[in-house]
Amino acid sequence: MKANIAVLPGDGIGPEIIDVGVKILQAVAEYFGHQFDFQYGETGASAINKTGDPFPEATFELCRESDAVLFGAIGDPKYDNNPKATVRPEQGLLAMRKKLGLFANIRPVTTFPELAGKSPLRPDLAEGVDFVVVRELTGGIYFGEPRGRSEDGKTAFETNIYTEKEIVRILELAFKMAGDRNQNLTVVDKANVLSTSRLWRETAQRMEKKYPEINVNYMFVDNAAMQIIQNPRQFDVIVTDNMFGDILTDEASVITGSLGLLPSASIGELTSVFEPIHGSYPQAAGKDIANPLATILSTAMLLETGLGLKKEAETVRHAVNASLKAGFVTEDLSKDNPKKTSETGEWIRRFILEG
Repeated sequence: MKANIAVLPGDGIGPEIIDVGVKILQAVAEYFGHQFDFQYGETGASAINKTGDPFPEATFELCRESDAVLFGAIGDPKYDNNPKATVRPEQGLLAMRKKLGLFANIRPVTTFPELAGKSPLRPDLAEGVDFVVVRELTGGIYFGEPRGRSEDGKTAFETNIYTEKEIVRILELAFKMAGDRNQNLTVVDKANVLSTSRLWRETAQRMEKKYPEINVNYMFVDNAAMQIIQNPRQFDVIVTDNMFGDILTDEASVITGSLGLLPSASIGELTSVFEPIHGSYPQAAGKDIANPLATILSTAMLLETGLGLKKEAETVRHAVNASLKAGFVTEDLSKDNPKKTSETGEWIRRFILEG
């Protein structure tokens, strides 16, 4: 297979972990006989510093013309600590989602036996957790208009808007994903309070008839937040709106014991973006200590979801599991014998090439 992959390292530890991710994809291409062409683009604070725009038009064009996008992270203290900054790195992320039509964020949450003691949950709760959160990504309160402040600055407001078309699109993806997994779907909303949530629930209830093989459960978001901690194994696929998904995925992410282990995919109308869920971690930038496993697992999602290469994706996941079993991991997972970002990536790269 020939594929064009856009690479957006971004800020902080982004360049280091993305360098590892590219090397893993190159190893996969070499081992399986594929040809991947990598083209680099600017985004986030690095793009602001060079162009004044956190998601420049050139980067958009690069992404639009690519088969998939591998993305690092954005964020910089220069902007984080300046609430009056009018142009911010995070605006680049929102622009990317909107311009590429990235309507669905997919975040798997899986615990690893080798890291049983790392989870903040009791082992009997964390063991065997394996679910996916499907978050709507381009609608809702983050994008609704009008928004802003009153003239005196003492009142602020946002608008939460969803159309039936947006809801159907994300639910269709979630139903299909549940069908490919364990056929259980949980729709999370706040239908007892919010009009938008009632539209979500009405739409999901109507769509249930098209998917009789799927067991559908409805849960208010506050209850879902508790259930993710009390009994995370009950979930298979969770689908929810933009803001609820933002909060619940961050809550769920800590179950594994490390943010450095969780990948994500953002499915789009023009292309799809694959990235680790952690931030730019500027305190670790340039120190070669960041955990690259979430990025490597994101390359597995890129291979499977973005390019349809399931066997290749499983090879990458197998290599990550092997590094965990061997204890060849970074300092967030091993205080006694930590490895560098680059060393961990090289170990996994060689494991792939050695078959």
